[in-house]
Parts: sequence; structure tokens; C-alpha cells
Amino acid sequence: MDAPLPTTERPRAAVRPARRKTFWQRNEHWLLGSMSMLLFLVIWELAVRFALVNPLFTSSPSRIAIAGFDMFADGSIYPHLRVSGSEFLLGFSLAIVIGVPLGIVMGWYSRVNAVLDPFVSALYAMPRIALLPLVVIWFGIGLASKVAIVFLGAIFPILVNTITGMRTINADFVKVARSFSASDRQMFMTVALPSSVPMLLTGLRLGLGHALVGIVVGEMYGATQGLGFLIAVAGARFQTDKVMVGIILIAALGVAMTELLRAIERRFERWRPDHHG
Repeated sequence: MDAPLPTTERPRAAVRPARRKTFWQRNEHWLLGSMSMLLFLVIWELAVRFALVNPLFTSSPSRIAIAGFDMFADGSIYPHLRVSGSEFLLGFSLAIVIGVPLGIVMGWYSRVNAVLDPFVSALYAMPRIALLPLVVIWFGIGLASKVAIVFLGAIFPILVNTITGMRTINADFVKVARSFSASDRQMFMTVALPSSVPMLLTGLRLGLGHALVGIVVGEMYGATQGLGFLIAVAGARFQTDKVMVGIILIAALGVAMTELLRAIERRFERWRPDHHG
């Protein structure tokens, strides 16, 4: 019986199962941020407790928490939240409804951009706070003027970023679409619009910050309710704990809206050139 021929095959390496990430590895970013924030709050509280800083000018986390609890318990904060929330939603929504379509049109049609670009550039460079007296004269000191201020603050970052997104389409995508005889409508719907989404969402995030600033500035200038009005009145009375409550609520609104926009942005992440699937 013939002996078996020697084989040159090497034994296959055992496939090791992938190690599961630890809790720290899965949540490192969130844990580090939480720990740094907690450390900051502890140092702030101790600095006030040991009289290293004057609580009249800085308050403390515990005093701010107590003031916030009292304001929610007696219901005094709710009218301010309702007014500021209405101004933000109306102004920011109006900026999106007008800014996004207008930016798409200006970015897609060069002649429209040539006509409107001087006005957009001039208004974008102009500090919107300089328009406050005119806005109050035109719309009064009610809801309409605050919505207009929020709108003016938010629309230009949205508009400019949408235009930039439409005008910076990857040339390779255009060549491929043209090689398949794509019509202008097909080019717009399948190439231009999807490619502009990341810049559009960036504009929304920038416009969000300007919209929140518009709320505070508008209510400080002329209002009888709202978080900006609360901050102004409490600051004039040296009630720094109430000032910080108003600031924290506005910051919380900004963080929540930013996270929402980031979630939407992750949904379209595959359109980014540097994204690895």
C-alpha cells in the first residue's frame, strides 16, 4: 500500500472570537464628559462653601438647583418657557422653510445666485443686533418682533451653508451621471440634493445657536415674559441663581436640539466622502 503523500498545507489558525468591549470602552466618551462636569460642579460648590468666591456674583450649584426647583414648583417658570419656546419654534421653523429652498435654488441656478448674492452677503455680514430698533418699530414688542429676530439670526447660516453644499458637488459624481445621460431633474434629485445634505445639516446646527442668541437678545431688548426677560430682571436684582437657571434652560434646549440634528446627520453619514462603511 502506497504511503500518503506529504502535505504542504499548514494547520489553520484557530479563529479567535472577537473580544467584547468593556463598559468603559463602549461609553468612554460619555463617562469622561460626565466625570469632568461632575468635578467642575464639585469644585464650584466647594469654592462657594469655603468663601473663596462671592456667592452674590457666582451663586452655586446647590443654590441654582434649589431656585430651579422652587420656580418649577410654584409654576413661575412655565410662562417664560412657553413664550421662549414659541418664539424659537416659529422663528427657527420659518428660517428652515425659507432658507433651505432658497439656498437650493441659489446654489443650483447661477443666475439666481448672481441676483441675490449681494443682498445675502450684505445682510450676512451685518450684525443682526443693529436691526433690533427697526424690528421693534415694524413689529412692536410682542411675539412677532421676537420671531423676526430669531428668524434673522438663524436664516443666514442655513442659507449660506445650503448654497455652499449645492455648489461643491463632487465632480466625479457629475461625470458619472452625465455619462449615463441623466437629465437635469435626475441630476438634481440623485446627485446635487443628497450631496448637499451634510452642509445643510451643518447650517441647521449653526443656525440653531444663532436662534437661541436671538431669543435672549430680543427678550432683553423689549419683552414682558421669556427666559431672556427672566435673565435680565434677575440680573438687575443680583439674583444670580435665577440668572443661572435661565441660562441652563436655554443651554439644555440647545443641547437637545443639537443632539437631534446630530442624529439626523448620522442618518445621512454615508454621503460623506470620508465615511468608511
